[in-house]
Amino acid sequence: MPDKKKTKIFRNSNDLYSSVFDDRNVPYIIQHATPNLSYPSEEVFKNLRLATHVWKQGDKFYKLAQEYYGSTKYWWVIPWFNQKLLEADYKYGDKVFVPLDLYDVIVYF
Repeated sequence: MPDKKKTKIFRNSNDLYSSVFDDRNVPYIIQHATPNLSYPSEEVFKNLRLATHVWKQGDKFYKLAQEYYGSTKYWWVIPWFNQKLLEADYKYGDKVFVPLDLYDVIVYF
């Protein structure tokens, strides 16, 4: 995920998580808020170097990140960039675009 230093920190005491609190014997959990991620403009998008990957059986975001970036750490870039966040959203044969210059994409966070 994007840098946790830039996200808001909050105390979650929502009753929805009461079983988690009970399991951990705590009244709340400190969490980082989900950041609002912007998306590259159409003009910037046109200038990005992209690899086109055809989704196939056994594909996972972390595997694609390892293949294209040499690390699984940036797995989240691929679903964010394609605006399909779950592996279940992809069908065999779908085109998946992988931005090859990570810095050019990560600056949007």
